[in-house]
Parts: sequence; structure tokens; C-alpha cells
Amino acid sequence: MAKGYWIARVDVRDPEAYKAYVEGAAEAFARHGGKFLARGGRCRAMEGQGRARNVVIEFPSYDAAVACYEDAVYQRARSFRLPASEGEIVIVEGGGP
Repeated sequence: MAKGYWIARVDVRDPEAYKAYVEGAAEAFARHGGKFLARGGRCRAMEGQGRARNVVIEFPSYDAAVACYEDAVYQRARSFRLPASEGEIVIVEGGGP
């Protein structure tokens, strides 16, 4: 079964308020088998608009990644993220040629 991945690109406007998101989302990530592969760190936008914070989270499957996003615990944490940041999250299924 192919793994699922969250790819999040975020500019944090209010770091103190964003902490509530990070703390609240941790339970949902653990519940759905999320493993951080990249979390912040150095980055350089080679094409398109860059964001200051880039995160990649691996899940056991695409369905697990979607279930994590739809989880009520994550959605509650998300309510803290929205006013504190601007960004995008996409969920992709792993695989290759």
C-alpha cells in the first residue's frame, strides 16, 4: 500500500498563537501514524512563491493522511492555525514510476 504525505507550506504571522496549533495537532498526527520527514529547516524556493516554513508528514497510507486532516482533534487545532498563519496543505499519495 502506498504511503500518504501532507505537504504544508506556511508563513507564520503570530508564533505564540501558532504554538496552540502545534500542540493541538500532535495528538491527531500520532493517532493516524504521522511521521515528520521535514519540519521547518533551511529551504530555498527554486520556482514559484516560497513560504518560510515547509513541512512534510508521512502517513501509513493516503487514507490515513486524509483521515488525520478530517479528524475532529486536528480540525480543532486547525482553528488556531488559521488566524496565526497563511499557507497551503496538500495531501498526496506516494508512489513512483
